[in-house]
Amino acid sequence: MEQQTNNKLLSMLGIARRAGRLSMGHDMAAKSIASGKARLLLFANDISERAKKDMLFFIEKQRRDIPVINLTQSIDEIHFALGYKAGIITVDDENFAKKIESLLNE
Repeated sequence: MEQQTNNKLLSMLGIARRAGRLSMGHDMAAKSIASGKARLLLFANDISERAKKDMLFFIEKQRRDIPVINLTQSIDEIHFALGYKAGIITVDDENFAKKIESLLNE
């Protein structure tokens, strides 16, 4: 079951990426948060604590209320699935964000 959820999640992220609804990497994610587009923030499981702390502090500073999820996938798994190496991703679409959250809560 775990593997199936993993595949569904990566597949949904792939669809969101092709639809142009993901901001991948620290700088793009920060830009998305600052502009108010981000609906969900995702961290790869092997991202540094410092990078995570920086991004959470940034959200607080921007006074944004964005759900944050720590994924079980590594940066390499995300890279393999999406073709882009990033440990920080924002989902910039309400519907994709809700779908991804529901997949992770299955």
